Amino acid sequence: MLALRAVGWAQPPVLQDVPEPRPGEGEVLLEVLAAGVCQSDLHVLDAPEGVLPYVLPCTLGHEVAGRVVALGPGVAGPDLGAEVLVHGPVGCGGCPACAVGEDNHCRRRAELRSAGIGLGRDGGMAELVVVPARALVGLRGLDPVAAVGLTDAGLTSYAALEATLPELREGTTAVVVGVGGLGHLAVQVLRALTDAQVIAVDSRVAGRELATASGAHAALEPDGWAEQVQERMAGAGAELVLDVVGSQSTLDSALRVVATGGQLTVVGSGDGALALTKGQQLVQGLRVALPFWGSRRQLERVVELAVAGVLHVDHEFHPLSDGPAVLERLRRGEVSGRAVLVPDREAPAC
Repeated sequence: MLALRAVGWAQPPVLQDVPEPRPGEGEVLLEVLAAGVCQSDLHVLDAPEGVLPYVLPCTLGHEVAGRVVALGPGVAGPDLGAEVLVHGPVGCGGCPACAVGEDNHCRRRAELRSAGIGLGRDGGMAELVVVPARALVGLRGLDPVAAVGLTDAGLTSYAALEATLPELREGTTAVVVGVGGLGHLAVQVLRALTDAQVIAVDSRVAGRELATASGAHAALEPDGWAEQVQERMAGAGAELVLDVVGSQSTLDSALRVVATGGQLTVVGSGDGALALTKGQQLVQGLRVALPFWGSRRQLERVVELAVAGVLHVDHEFHPLSDGPAVLERLRRGEVSGRAVLVPDREAPAC
């Protein structure tokens, strides 16, 4: 079968013909219907040797929607033919976190050679993929191409916001820095589930337009955005800043904006760093969160929101064979929402 693979550290991806996989104990085989393209794929491809614990080559693709075509030993369900989304993080399966579907917080993560599907373990940028049976969440009638981005972009956004949602009452402000595949869903979650003023920041015209279309009350350019937010809030600051970029400049600006007792949640994997020193540059009561993905329960909640019409993934789709070119477009900032790869056997004319 055709698969898009990371074949070496700091090397471009390669389309390869590889053997079809077979499910093992506790696993299912999926016919891939769609696989999302993410900045994390670029982080894997660009990583120097020794930074990540993964073993290469490895098929990319941690956002996966598929159809169940075979069950491994010891698996009683789901039914063959069921259309599902995949909860991408894969932990040890036995620790307290994994036992309740929080593989993203696996207590034995440091001992594993992968972080999940497509991240050290063969992923969904292929015609078939093997995944743990416990990782499946039903599509519930959603279009797999439109919904596949929910498994990371949607899940990570929701999980990063869930704890602070009750605090974002009328009169409060939430800022989303970076409005691409993940950020536009964060804006939608905030608008649907809180009464906060939502301000988005993005360097691209397309990103600001997407933020506005997703419901942001304002969409600002990066230059001087911290001062503009402070002016809007009369110096009071924002109760939440969600940084989807994570660069030094975005973190520095976020610290100027976040309110006393507020929260800075960093999702982006840029090269920025925070100096956590009490009583100096940081506001009193500041909380900092560094979420990773989300739990299976939270993915089920994200699917519920999508079924209810609250979440809509802005997306474009391409055949799997165009995968290398799509990744380069993502690198150049030319994808405004989420790019999705569809196996060539399934891909209609784009």
